[in-house]
Amino acid sequence: MHAHACYAPFMRTTIEITAEQRSKLMALAALKNEKGFSRFVREAIDEYLESRLSTQEKIDRALLTRGILNEEDADSFGDDCTAIRENWR
Repeated sequence: MHAHACYAPFMRTTIEITAEQRSKLMALAALKNEKGFSRFVREAIDEYLESRLSTQEKIDRALLTRGILNEEDADSFGDDCTAIRENWR
């Protein structure tokens, strides 16, 4: 059995990106005096996960309102939403 005495905060993995994405990331890294673009990928993943979590929280809160409106108010609200969607630009 082999044990490691230290904890590594990052792990290596393979992701597939286009040549254009790699080129843009390398250019950004050069502007920021970075050796590579790992930090940018981590930041992008963090932002994506945060947005997904906040979206799920919004959905969960919205679902808590189910049943609050009576049938007449719900129909009126539905009609208003339909009208807004039809006139959306």
